[in-house]
Amino acid sequence: MSGTRYLEGPRPRLFGHRGASGVMPENTLDAFAAAVRAGAERLELDVHATADGEIVVMHDDHVDRTTDGSGPVRSFSLAALRRLDAGYRFRAPDGTYPYRGRGLGVPTLGELLEAIPDVPLNIEVKQLEPPIEAAVLATLDRFDSRDRTLLAAEDGTIMTRIRAAAPDVLTSFSAPEVAEFIYRLRDGELAGYRPPGVALQVPPSFGEVQIITEASVAAAHALGLEIHAWTINDEAEMERLLELGVDALMTDFPAHAFEVLRRRGLRR
Repeated sequence: MSGTRYLEGPRPRLFGHRGASGVMPENTLDAFAAAVRAGAERLELDVHATADGEIVVMHDDHVDRTTDGSGPVRSFSLAALRRLDAGYRFRAPDGTYPYRGRGLGVPTLGELLEAIPDVPLNIEVKQLEPPIEAAVLATLDRFDSRDRTLLAAEDGTIMTRIRAAAPDVLTSFSAPEVAEFIYRLRDGELAGYRPPGVALQVPPSFGEVQIITEASVAAAHALGLEIHAWTINDEAEMERLLELGVDALMTDFPAHAFEVLRRRGLRR
C-alpha cells in the first residue's frame, strides 16, 4: 500500500516545520537533521524547481527572504543556486546572524531524501507554472520514497495535477478542499461526503473562522481523516489542540513540542 511508512508511528504525530526552523535556517539539511534530533518523527518541507529543472527545497518562489541572493527560484540554475548562502537571513533572538558564511546551502530534494532516508516527509508542491509534479515524483522514485511521503498543495490546480499524476500517493487537502469541508460541516452537509485526501493540514483559525474545533476534529475522525495543526509554536496552544484531539503538531520548535508530548505521557 502506498503511504504505509507515512501512516506508521505514534499519534499525535510530531512534524518539524521546514525542519527545526525556529532555531536554524529553514529548509536546510542542518534544520532537518536538528528536527530529527529534537524528536520530530516527520519533516515538512516545500519544493520549487530551478531554471534547469532540478527540484529544490525552498518555501518562497523568490530567494530573497532566506538567502543573500535575489530573484525567482526558477531564474537560477542549480549551480547558481548552490552559490547562495541559505543561512544568511536567519536572525537569532539576540539579533545576530550566526549562520552567515557557515556553508548552509539550498538542498535539492534528492539530497534530502539521501541524507535522511527513513523519516516520513510532508512535501508541499509550491510551483504552479511550469508544472513540476512529474519531476517531484521522479525524484521520489529514484530514492524509493513514495510510501514515506504525503504530497501537499495549497493551490487547487496543483493538487489536481498531483492526484492525476500519482493516484497512489497520499495527499492532504488543498485550500479550496479545506474550505469545502468546513462549509459542509457548518451547514450539516457531510452526509455522503467523500474526502479527497487523508489529512486536513490546517491552522487553528483563518480570519474569523475557527477551523480546528471539537466539532471539526470529531467530523474528521468520523470520516477516517487526520487533522494536522500548523504552525504551532506556543506550548499552551499545543496543549489546547492536543486536548481537542488533533493528530499532529507541525512546529518550528520540535524540541518544545516533544517536551509537551512527553509531559502528557505521549512520548518517552
